Amino acid sequence: MLEPGRKTQPTVAFLDQVPFDAALAALASVQHAVFEVGQLRDLGLTAAGIRKRAATNRLHRMYRGVYSLVPPQLLSRKGHWMAAVLACGPGAVLSHRSAAALHGLRGTNRERIDVTVPTRSARQHPGIDLHRSTTLAPADTTTVQNIPCTAVARTQLDLAEVINRRGVERAFDQAEVLEVFDLRALEDQMARNPHRRGVALVRSVLAEHYIGSTLTWSEFEEQFLALTRAAGIPDPEVNAWIVLPDGEPAIRADFVWRAQRARVETDGHGTHRTRQAFERDRRNDQRLLAAQWRSIRVTQRQVGHEPDRIAATTIALLGL
Repeated sequence: MLEPGRKTQPTVAFLDQVPFDAALAALASVQHAVFEVGQLRDLGLTAAGIRKRAATNRLHRMYRGVYSLVPPQLLSRKGHWMAAVLACGPGAVLSHRSAAALHGLRGTNRERIDVTVPTRSARQHPGIDLHRSTTLAPADTTTVQNIPCTAVARTQLDLAEVINRRGVERAFDQAEVLEVFDLRALEDQMARNPHRRGVALVRSVLAEHYIGSTLTWSEFEEQFLALTRAAGIPDPEVNAWIVLPDGEPAIRADFVWRAQRARVETDGHGTHRTRQAFERDRRNDQRLLAAQWRSIRVTQRQVGHEPDRIAATTIALLGL
């Protein structure tokens, strides 16, 4: 019989497991809880050990050769992005719509994940939109929160091939707000990729759109801006400040045509329903009227169901 306190062989095996689990947890903390099989082997886990852990739900298979520490349905979005990049092999980076979301340039609700690989051939994986590029250089890539991805300028060029013009404008506006818009880097991307489909759209946006001028804060604002453009109304300043000579605080306006001294407010129910907002809105309307500004308020229902009437009203407001 063993004396109290003596360790049996199984206990020694358990203690040997502790450093591995600690190393796995450390890797999970920087890779959003996902691993490539080669990394697991580097930590000392054999192929048999991987299979055993997968069979007992201590590892969860995401793609061929990629495992998660938690069930896929509990994995964060960044974990899914990281898993997709690992699945596509060396040099793979998050790109296009997925990279734009990671950079904070443009949100996306797509379940499919965009990944670019620097080769002409690569294995397809379910749920991944694979983009192949032989021009992807190290300077075109970066890491954000430890996820390899395309740099901002490359992401902007990629976006121009998969979303519409207004989406590109909004992404450029957001890059300006985040202070990551780099015209020189974008020009370099187009010079090195002159035959890509997105180049013409990017050049058009740079030539015709004042970057940062139409950053809408809601889909309602976006809907109204689309209405004005469809009606041929000159672009307004969006979410701009009006400083009046009355000494009171500046007024933030949804849409401003400064030369015409005109303002349009898109009254969403969520932001204008409180008593404080109600009183502030009326006071601002009074101040603008006293300063000889013209102002109207429109609702989302009016913009959605009566676009022609709202367009005509806006044209009359501007004296066009």
